[in-house]
Amino acid sequence: MASSPLFFFLLLILAGIIMTSASSGETGAGRNSSSSSSTEFVRKSCNATRFPSICYKSLAGYAAVVERSDVKLAHVAANFTLARLRPLSARVSALSRNATGADRPALRDCAEVLADAADWARQTVVELKGLDKVVGPEVAWRVSNALTWMSAALTDEDTCTEGIAKSKPAAGGVKADVYCRVRKVGKYTSNALALIHLLGFNN
Repeated sequence: MASSPLFFFLLLILAGIIMTSASSGETGAGRNSSSSSSTEFVRKSCNATRFPSICYKSLAGYAAVVERSDVKLAHVAANFTLARLRPLSARVSALSRNATGADRPALRDCAEVLADAADWARQTVVELKGLDKVVGPEVAWRVSNALTWMSAALTDEDTCTEGIAKSKPAAGGVKADVYCRVRKVGKYTSNALALIHLLGFNN
């Protein structure tokens, strides 16, 4: 009995579906492998920081953007720090304007140095942007600048917390709250600085 043309047509459609599914499976596996590799890269890089767990938790979500690039990771870390420094600086500035008595001097000084820290972090982001496409002596120069700016930001944060500590903040008070917030952001700044420092060895 002769085979029906419809039967062969259905076989061709089925074969096409199977081949498409297999190809999609391979592509999906490739994407998953790449994503896993980038995430592991972030984890290993964060091990070189002072606060590796905080580093990984804050930056793992950007693994797809980083793509196993030291420069991109450092840039993301600097941006992450800046995104937290800016609102903190604005908050402390507002608190310093409304503070009275013994709280006012410490908060005013802290507001000033945090504004500087945010500006240093902003300059760091500028230096690192597009650095992966730069070649020659400019690379070392921009990495050096980034290290200087982020180190300055960290120093300013330390100046803020040291000033508050010397003023003996009351538990649960405004100064104690600011102290804790700045210390938290300082960990992100420290991690960003460590990741920038790695560029001096990998470029």
